[in-house]
Amino acid sequence: MGTVTVCNLDCPDSCSLVVETREDGTVSVGGNPDHPITRGFICAKMKKYPARLASAERITRPLVRTGNSWNPVGWDKALTLVAEKIQCYRRDPASILHLPGEGAKGVLKMAANLFFGRLGASHAAGSLCDSAGIAANIADFGSLDTNDIRDIVNARVIVNWGKDLSRSSIHTAELIRQARKHGAEVITISPGGDGNGPFSDHCIRIRPGTDRFLAAAVIHRFIERNAIGPFIPARTYNWARFSQVVQETSPKELAAACQVSEKEVERLYRAYNRPEPVATLMGWGLQRYVRGGENVRFINALVLIAGHIGRAGGGSYFSVLSLRNFNLEWASEATVPDRRTFPLPTIGRSILEACNPAVKMIWVHGFNVVNQAPESMLIRDAFRASEFNVVVDAFMTDTAALAHVILPCTLTLEQQDIVGSALHNYIHYADRAVAPPGEAWDDFRIFSEVGARLKPPLVIPDADVCLRASLCSPYLNTTLEELKKTKFAKAVRPHLAYEGMIFDHPNGLYRFPEMLHPEEPPSLEYPWRLLSLIRRDAIHSQIAGHKQGQVPTVWVAADSNVTRDIDLEKKVYLASSLGRMRVQVKKMNGIHPDVIIYRRGDWLKHGGGVNRLVEAELTDMGQGTSYYSQGVRLEN
Repeated sequence: MGTVTVCNLDCPDSCSLVVETREDGTVSVGGNPDHPITRGFICAKMKKYPARLASAERITRPLVRTGNSWNPVGWDKALTLVAEKIQCYRRDPASILHLPGEGAKGVLKMAANLFFGRLGASHAAGSLCDSAGIAANIADFGSLDTNDIRDIVNARVIVNWGKDLSRSSIHTAELIRQARKHGAEVITISPGGDGNGPFSDHCIRIRPGTDRFLAAAVIHRFIERNAIGPFIPARTYNWARFSQVVQETSPKELAAACQVSEKEVERLYRAYNRPEPVATLMGWGLQRYVRGGENVRFINALVLIAGHIGRAGGGSYFSVLSLRNFNLEWASEATVPDRRTFPLPTIGRSILEACNPAVKMIWVHGFNVVNQAPESMLIRDAFRASEFNVVVDAFMTDTAALAHVILPCTLTLEQQDIVGSALHNYIHYADRAVAPPGEAWDDFRIFSEVGARLKPPLVIPDADVCLRASLCSPYLNTTLEELKKTKFAKAVRPHLAYEGMIFDHPNGLYRFPEMLHPEEPPSLEYPWRLLSLIRRDAIHSQIAGHKQGQVPTVWVAADSNVTRDIDLEKKVYLASSLGRMRVQVKKMNGIHPDVIIYRRGDWLKHGGGVNRLVEAELTDMGQGTSYYSQGVRLEN
């Protein structure tokens, strides 16, 4: 067998991999058959990943900007220049902004936090991904936890609330298939446009962003029919207030708010109100709205009221933190407290508005932030206003193009690390399975070398020291030497989350939300909802340049009025209050008529980059990004 390692891309599954290098130098990647979750199969993205490693577009030497041109230089010259700039701005460290991403995950990636934390540099809070849902779960349960994902096969009903099983988490999809073979019914709730048809027995099409009203409508039936279990008053904190909030709106009004028929509400009520276990699977899209945290909280409340928390075959599955099983105290040791913080979703505006001090240096790694964050053009302006930008990347992305220095990095399969999962409780040793090209370095080495050049030096511990410290956790019973041999190990976690209805708030009680906010009416000028959804063939913006350049496609409902005043024979543009971009239009059955779907990740410089049209607005909780609240229209 070839080298056993792990996929550390930004995906929950963290697949255990077997990497083979053939005699001709080509590389093949397969799933590790001995891993309990991976079970010998992986997604198409990783099967094709060796082409990314060998891409002719890859940056393999440090580059320094001179005017409008790039000059390759040696590492010593590049790092000396970077260290001199840090040394200069270090006099007022808040003028340095650190923007880390998760282009690759692992505990050694936390060295960047240690480096900039010791400097006292400004940093970002919130996320572009799942922070609203994380904050919602912590508000409800007191922590972010789920049953072991493999327990979902014990469910008799699975309610898939918005997760695209055809494009994300291939091993969750396989578990859903197994559950259906065992007789489980799967109900999918979404605005459509996903590939969930083959995974579903029934689909409920919902108005985007209104999941909380559907959950509230079902909860209303539980209340009015006295179907509330006796455990509710004893194991919850604020039931009286919550039940009052739900009953302030009639069931008919709640159903109308989410544009789901009362017949479908009744179907969902009957699915949840049963003695057999019901599992609820939540996608991350439903929390990418202005009221995204509230959406998650009302779904959790429904699952709890129906009696499916803390039991086998039940549970509410949002996610777990991929680094939760590790001890990361080493990464925060001796960092400067009360550092200046910018909300990541509004990062362009925040940089431009910063004063006392202004942002003078930006360091980005693992992150095509210009492409991925809202208001891309404003972020581009913010980078241009900064005096000195360092981007660690392997490709000339929209963000790298705004750097003064580009430092070439290793990629997945080329770097040593220890990796967790946002899906299951196995940790993995990431072995170097492929030699990096040219002069590419891993992030850990870059920070170690830069730190050594500062005066006084900022010393990063040896990589093995950091790895060993990370394994000194109450959830782990392995050593670094053992993990290097076994390649993966299971963390010690309960199989069921919140068993016995014991929650992680100080008083052990569940907490309900105490408000149900109305949905804002759509803009008269931009009445259609933009859903910039994931792709099947690429993660985020990790798309090779030669696969881009075509006019981007949007999909609309076959029965929608969105194209009523549009001549599709002429050039068509997708427009928001921030601008417009050319697109081509395709129609699809099953999409909510208020929706325009765009598959995100293509680059600005290739004519894509839909986030140029998305206004930077925070979610109600967790400083998340409300991408899907964006109003748009099509025009000629």
